[in-house]
Amino acid sequence: MPKYSPSSQAKLNTCHPLIIKVFNHVIIDGPDHSIVCGARPVAEQQELYAQGRTKPGKIVTNVDGVNDLSKHNKSPSEAVDAIPYPTGYNSVPRFKIFGAYVLGVASAMGVPLYWGADWDKDWDIDEHKFIDLPHFELRL
Repeated sequence: MPKYSPSSQAKLNTCHPLIIKVFNHVIIDGPDHSIVCGARPVAEQQELYAQGRTKPGKIVTNVDGVNDLSKHNKSPSEAVDAIPYPTGYNSVPRFKIFGAYVLGVASAMGVPLYWGADWDKDWDIDEHKFIDLPHFELRL
């Protein structure tokens, strides 16, 4: 039976029980993937926010972790970042298959999960200005 690596499982375990429920089903019956982030300390959120602003790189978040908390900054985390395996971050088609599967499982379980590829469908697009393919979050 498929299962998470110890690293992925530890990250998933920092998440809200509804996220754990969905992703435990996905790892057994769905596309293979890795969990890359569950709960995120505020200091790490600040580092990510600095990227593309005061540090090199592209902007990956609009949430600074001080004035505005990410759902990753909650305990338990109301967000999880997961990437399809083995293609990782570089395969948009694989992410589309993976994201659709995760959302289908969540919907069937009655879990209000949103995907970072759908910001413009459910959120104010000006708030985000980017697509976050690995990101899934609860809308409670």
